[in-house]
Amino acid sequence: MTEEKKIRHVKHPWTVKVITLFPEMFPGTLGHSLVGKALKKHLWSLDVINLREFAFDERKTVDGSPAGGGAGLVLRADVLDRAIDHLKSSSNYDRQEWPIIALSPRGKVFDQKLAASFSKCKGLILICGRYEGFDERVLEFHQIPEISLGDFIISGGEIAAQALIDSIVRLIPHVVGNQNSLLEESFSAGLLEYPHYTSPRIWRSLPIPDELLSGHHKNIRQWRNKKSEEITKIRRPDMWVKYQRLKNT
Repeated sequence: MTEEKKIRHVKHPWTVKVITLFPEMFPGTLGHSLVGKALKKHLWSLDVINLREFAFDERKTVDGSPAGGGAGLVLRADVLDRAIDHLKSSSNYDRQEWPIIALSPRGKVFDQKLAASFSKCKGLILICGRYEGFDERVLEFHQIPEISLGDFIISGGEIAAQALIDSIVRLIPHVVGNQNSLLEESFSAGLLEYPHYTSPRIWRSLPIPDELLSGHHKNIRQWRNKKSEEITKIRRPDMWVKYQRLKNT
């Protein structure tokens, strides 16, 4: 079966539903390059939900002042609850197949292992944080885990959502032309990726390493693995410790 015919047989594409105050920010970067092409081919689907549509008043109020005082605003539990219930009731919802995630700087840091896990689900529901975050009660009631991109702050969860979605969609079959290339990327084997080179053979007196030009596949694999280990040990000692632990078990 040709690649094109395989793509046509994708009846139920991986689908992400994004709850946001700024639906106009999507698809954003997700509409370009490999991920954008896959979206046009219906290899995955994007459903953007405007949180303001679930407000209870004519002013479309979705937030309130923090209880106990303080700066900023907090996204209301009742409005978020209404949006979440709408998504649950709109299809045959299964929490195991459709995880709900709140994007928040205090959450567990997203990684390649999580990306791979989410790519095997039917889809994902993402709630984009804004202002001071969410009313804690909606997270507790719906048992929604929080996920972060790292130890830094951005204005809202929309950029984080796009980065997270991109990393997951790349793992869906037929999105990346050569699926084997995914196995050699950083984090896939617990190491950072080895250096890459291309023509010209010599640039500003800097040559491509001889090992890569030898044509000897075993030597090339050994060189690449050695470089991956060297880079990981220097740049990510935390990853290196985990890699050594797994390697020795």
